[in-house]
Amino acid sequence: MKKHRVTFLPDGISLEVPDGTTIAEAAKLAEVHINNLCGGQGVCGECRVIVLRGQAEADEASAAFFSQEELDKGFLLACQTEIHDGLEIMIPPESRLEEVKIITREASEISGRGELRPLARKFYLELPPPTIEDNISDSERISRELRKKLGWHSYEIALSCLQRLSLTLRDNGWNVTATVVNKGKNYRIVKVEPGDSTSRNYGVAIDVGTTTVVAQLADINSGTVLGVEGTHNLQASYGEDVISRMIFACSKEGGLHPLHEAIIKNINDLIGKLTEEKDIPREEINAIVAAGNTTMSHFLLGLIPCSIRVEPYVPAADVYPQILAREIGIHIDPSGILETIPSVASYVGGDIVSGVMACGIPDRPEVRGLIDIGTNGEIAIGNNEWLVCCSASAGPAFEGGGTRCGMRATRGAIEKVEISDGHLHYQTIGNARPRGICGSGLIDCIYELVRNEIISADGKFSRDRTDPRLTYQDDVPQYTIASGDETEDGRPIVITEPDIGNLIKSKGAVFAAIKSLMDYIGLEFSQLETLYVAGGFGSYLDIDKAVSIGLLPDIPREKIRFVGNSSLAGARLCLLSESALEKCLNISRSMTNIELSIYQPFMNEYIAALFLPHTDRKLFPSVRY
Repeated sequence: MKKHRVTFLPDGISLEVPDGTTIAEAAKLAEVHINNLCGGQGVCGECRVIVLRGQAEADEASAAFFSQEELDKGFLLACQTEIHDGLEIMIPPESRLEEVKIITREASEISGRGELRPLARKFYLELPPPTIEDNISDSERISRELRKKLGWHSYEIALSCLQRLSLTLRDNGWNVTATVVNKGKNYRIVKVEPGDSTSRNYGVAIDVGTTTVVAQLADINSGTVLGVEGTHNLQASYGEDVISRMIFACSKEGGLHPLHEAIIKNINDLIGKLTEEKDIPREEINAIVAAGNTTMSHFLLGLIPCSIRVEPYVPAADVYPQILAREIGIHIDPSGILETIPSVASYVGGDIVSGVMACGIPDRPEVRGLIDIGTNGEIAIGNNEWLVCCSASAGPAFEGGGTRCGMRATRGAIEKVEISDGHLHYQTIGNARPRGICGSGLIDCIYELVRNEIISADGKFSRDRTDPRLTYQDDVPQYTIASGDETEDGRPIVITEPDIGNLIKSKGAVFAAIKSLMDYIGLEFSQLETLYVAGGFGSYLDIDKAVSIGLLPDIPREKIRFVGNSSLAGARLCLLSESALEKCLNISRSMTNIELSIYQPFMNEYIAALFLPHTDRKLFPSVRY
């Protein structure tokens, strides 16, 4: 088959691909990132590239996303353009991934730890040699000594460990170190090493997020965090959200494999970076705990996710088996284990379970809540007697999708907006020239527009208003946040009336979910002792503005607390404590999930929430504009 050379700029990476390969497919092979919301379906227009050299033609789908001027410059959609010639491709700034804001920290109130009983423990054993009077088997001799240290337990022993056990014991004078892992109610001996290696015992906690993947390396003997690294989830090449990724995985034979391989590569790369920085051999990592939403957990373990997205929304599993990390291609000690935090339902996953445990919600009588706002708004409320949860489809607006100039929270994204005395001021990530506007900037913008009476409570622009920033394109009103002279690519950054409508729908879905859950319990917002806000998006919210547009409930602001990456914090606690992992299992089994798609009061609440801040202003007594 004929092959063609493709070069991607500004990375300067070249490769040869077969005739008919799409530009997007070639980019994946070259490990070059091109933004993509729809998983290659050609409907999002995010994978904009410019052909600098060679011949390639835009199909009808591509042409719909570009002006004639852009088409003349060589703009195409990477996912819809096949390669039939040698090409030099420029990936423009709006299609690149740069300086992703990744939350690797958690609030101090959830960073502590309880009892230190890590999932993988090492014990130095000085065994008495066998005699004619004491001639029990070698494996039982180790088990007997472990009972003296751990108490009475049943001990299994791995075959790989058993195969060389006799030689290891006798060659080392019966002085060895046994690595023991918790497996439910029992313990499993997975490794027996010569001499005393108890000081070298490490583990990794991982937050497997839809957008980012974060890993913490810990000395699990002491509980000390040695390092943390984060990266963008490589699955984004197959779709920015879990729905588009599930569609990709289930639409063709073998579709699951690249998604599974992408997350495994993420994890191996992060572990490699952490161990290299700390000069720790991978083989000294004995345990991993991963927390992610239900779909991400399925992709991680290679489980088919197709039934998650269709009614009645049933996952393949919600409690996942302990496995050897090497079974799915993660490179640590061959006997090292992987635990995946259990889920509750198709759209309430281990990340929320992990966060609920880390925040201590099941430990106290006060009613507290946790909310993680993303494409899905996942919410859990409860105390030490009960827990309820739900998930609302907020759509991609808070992550920059579904809006004309929206983008993720990367370099050049407008993250803060203020309008004062008719003057607009903004702040970008990295203080770079503006490239678009991210979720926190969009919320700021809506608040400022309604506060300054530029839009009304229904999100509509005042048509009789004279404002140089308010213009019309094809009779659609839009407000300019940054002019073309200010931006990186020369195109103005605007927020349109349909953009505002999408954002109102998103915030309405989240608030309606919180309100529906509180009504289901029979409580008022005033009875919430604390509302924890987790995740990357939440960490950059202006609380007052989020309340004022009706995204968060109007409660005393000191009750709303950002907790950063609570999913990662919970995973680490489980790595360091058998009881924490058991608590997560109990949370997942005891938490009641309310399926909002069939819960009629939710739709009523949703319709009522489609105003700024709400149709019922009594719910927002402190909001004045």
